[in-house]
Amino acid sequence: MLDPSFFSYVTVMSITPGPNNLLLATSGVNFGLRRTLPMAFGIMLGCGIQTVITGLALEGLLHWMGAIRLPLTLAGCAYLLWLSWKIFRSSAPALRESPRPMSVLNGALFQAVNPKAWLMASNVALLYAADSPVMVIMLSFMMMNLPCILVWAALGDRLGQHLQVNWKRQLFNSVMALSLVVTTLWMLVDVLR
Repeated sequence: MLDPSFFSYVTVMSITPGPNNLLLATSGVNFGLRRTLPMAFGIMLGCGIQTVITGLALEGLLHWMGAIRLPLTLAGCAYLLWLSWKIFRSSAPALRESPRPMSVLNGALFQAVNPKAWLMASNVALLYAADSPVMVIMLSFMMMNLPCILVWAALGDRLGQHLQVNWKRQLFNSVMALSLVVTTLWMLVDVLR
């Protein structure tokens, strides 16, 4: 079955800054926790589906995947560093006439272009698919992922009132960008070991 390192890995990867959590915090700031919940459930569902797809696809390809793990990780880390730069340079978002938060479907579909989510799903498949059924991995992943990402939506909800001043928004964005850089460096150190 799944060992403690699985739960530790999923928790750390789910709760650290990344595209999902930054979008959840931003949605929480702009729309509140209740209106952000569909997006959070979509992200959880998308990550679960991604884990199943990756686990099934990689079951027979684990040796091959090990050979391309480093280039995939490097490409994903380059994207995350670019994203952290964009976040650092961003200011308060301009409000449209009738903004709406992401839906469940949009949150799930976002996972298809989220490199951190693909890296997470690939690593879970590489490390745990040989020892546990893919459905057990998916359900465990989703159960660990949801509370971690809800932290970001709730954080955004609470910060919403305080981040409408430009300098405060810039400080928040700088901290988020730095956190994403630290996460990216941690992933690089992990893959290079």
